[in-house]
Amino acid sequence: MNHEIKIGKRFINENSGAYIIAEMSGNHNMDYERAVKIVKAAAEAGADAIKLQTYTADTITLDSDAPCFQITQGTLWDGTTLHKLYEEAYTPWDWQPKLKELAESLGLDCFSSPFDFTSVDFLEKMDVPAYKIASFEITDIPLIKKVASTGKPVIISTGIASVEDIELALKTCKDAGNENVILLKCCSAYPAPYEDINLETMVDMAKKFDCTIGLSDHTMGSAVSVAAVAMGAKVIEKHLTLARADGGVDAAFSMEPQEFKEMVDNIRIIEKARGKVTYDITEKQEKQREFARSLFIAADIKAGEVLTPENLRSVRPANGLHTKYYEELLGKKVVRDCKYGEPMSWDMVE
Repeated sequence: MNHEIKIGKRFINENSGAYIIAEMSGNHNMDYERAVKIVKAAAEAGADAIKLQTYTADTITLDSDAPCFQITQGTLWDGTTLHKLYEEAYTPWDWQPKLKELAESLGLDCFSSPFDFTSVDFLEKMDVPAYKIASFEITDIPLIKKVASTGKPVIISTGIASVEDIELALKTCKDAGNENVILLKCCSAYPAPYEDINLETMVDMAKKFDCTIGLSDHTMGSAVSVAAVAMGAKVIEKHLTLARADGGVDAAFSMEPQEFKEMVDNIRIIEKARGKVTYDITEKQEKQREFARSLFIAADIKAGEVLTPENLRSVRPANGLHTKYYEELLGKKVVRDCKYGEPMSWDMVE
């Protein structure tokens, strides 16, 4: 897989900062003006992109009350059907070109998760710069093939994926001539328990699949996302809402704008701190070394007296001989009078 991927005007590579995606999902609560505010909040919080979801209830599932269409897995949405949930959560398609135009005017990339062929065709007409494959669609090989065939970067969440699922999804992209793929470690629980995140797996994914990696984070708070960046994540995706108290299908595990901004700020701090592998002594460190330990005369000594632990000590600062000579010097006679506080030097001894 390619290790430098361009989305919009941003390059994602080993040396770039993390590409931070604000996921709107259903947090618009079917109110266009609220959706506009979320896009603006994402830009103000420092996100790189706003992500939408492109489906209707009828393109993602069937309108059936049969047991297998009931949500009963212990989720936030238990007690309804898939079709009813998606009727409430979908983002109206006529909003999406307008939201993309707004996002781009604010310096954000705007793309989406498609869930069927018609949504890919729609998003191609919008000329989105990338695509996101949601966790539950990693097994939809025809969809992945169609998305990859656009030639645009493909970000794939792995929330429910086995190794075989990931390998097949990557092969499908490669066979379609697209190696601009980013894999996101993900736990498809809402909210996700910290102990189920397994960030070490994200690190292993980079090696196992030779690809750029990131995190789609459904945990509460920003700690996991910040840690992921410290461990090498190049993409972070987090849900954004205006206020959790406003409710909505995804509100309970979404970030509010100030929280999102704090996460972005902390990620940027961590990126600076992560730096590079270097053992070079900086000019500032060289100056600080003046306060390191060295050997000093710790009592007045007359010529001919012997150096002992009482009159020769390792102390700060660094003006005397290196402490590695301490044992070699003990027992030697000094050739002149030495005063308390003098830095030790070789010309003091025989």
